[in-house]
Amino acid sequence: MDAATKEGKYIYCIMDSNEPQSFGPLGIGGRGDEVYPICFDDIAAVVSTAPITRYRVSRDNTIAHEKAIEAVMADHAVLPVRFATVTENEEKVMKILRAEYDKFRELLSTMKNKTELGVKAMFRENVIYEHILGKYEEIRKLKEELAGLPPEKTYPQRMHIGKMVETALNREKLIVRGDILDSLSPLAVEFKTNDPYGELMIINAAFLVENEKEAEFDLQVQGIEDKYGENIKLKYVGALPPFNFVNLVIDTETY
Repeated sequence: MDAATKEGKYIYCIMDSNEPQSFGPLGIGGRGDEVYPICFDDIAAVVSTAPITRYRVSRDNTIAHEKAIEAVMADHAVLPVRFATVTENEEKVMKILRAEYDKFRELLSTMKNKTELGVKAMFRENVIYEHILGKYEEIRKLKEELAGLPPEKTYPQRMHIGKMVETALNREKLIVRGDILDSLSPLAVEFKTNDPYGELMIINAAFLVENEKEAEFDLQVQGIEDKYGENIKLKYVGALPPFNFVNLVIDTETY
């Protein structure tokens, strides 16, 4: 790193505490910088000393950013701040806290005693296509009719079957996706569905859940897995910082 690079304060999140403390040597950049709060009234910005530079979206950097927030979240409500937010010094951080206190305080109250839980589901490839052939008679019959014919002479028909399978797959996704949301969304304060990736993914969703309802939410997820376990792979993660529901964008140049 250039010796002339200035040191500043990298901001990870806002938390609902004004107690001086250390969250450990978790600072971004792998130098072992201490992560700690800069307090104002009854809130604080969690920061570490770090170079004022453009932070690349790399695995190491994003993991460091997330781990610092997770360490704070163990005991506090948090508002994640957008990755790579860095400013000059503690005085500048205090200006931000003063200017945005009411906004931060209201958001912290909203997030208090809540956690983000993530649910991803995708069809098992070796099962779903057999399921479609068993359920959709027209597809099965057309496939059987072409079974003994040369592929080069039946290309249009095979393309047609492929489109029918794709339509059936999308229909099956909607059925299971709807069932999952019907089961889980009543237990959440809010939920968000993100774009799926891959043709077999059914749902990629985040749920903001009150802590007292987390055990019930766990049971509902287990019920979904019991119901569809042979047909889908389910990934359930949490508790997470509320990245999908709060991502503070702080334009440090305006303070």
